[in-house]
Amino acid sequence: MALVIDLKPGEKILIGTAVITNDSNRTRLHIAGDAAILREKDVMQEEEANTPCKKVYFLIQCMYLARDPRAYHQKYFELVREIQHASPSSAIFFMQINEKIICDHYYKAMKLGKELIEHERELIENAVKQAATAAK
Repeated sequence: MALVIDLKPGEKILIGTAVITNDSNRTRLHIAGDAAILREKDVMQEEEANTPCKKVYFLIQCMYLARDPRAYHQKYFELVREIQHASPSSAIFFMQINEKIICDHYYKAMKLGKELIEHERELIENAVKQAATAAK
């Protein structure tokens, strides 16, 4: 069954290693095959990976797009250990993400990575609030 993607005018999509930019009209693509596909909104540039959990997402994205995803595994698992040491509450996210990675379901791992980033954002927000309260 083909994947159907509707692209807005000017929207970009990655298919394999190719970046495709839609023209000025809406377009519907029917894509069959086994290539890695990412919408522009799901792509994280390396310079955007400015927090530990965003770096995790970026590494999972690299795995998804790579011909040899396992080349990123060591760096990923080292970063996971560091994050879990600093934030034990992240363990539940990593259990789910690791399961997807081990099964080569990198796109599903990326979706879970977005949830991890949100968790990180909430932790940072709470820490800032607590620090502000303590400073009063």
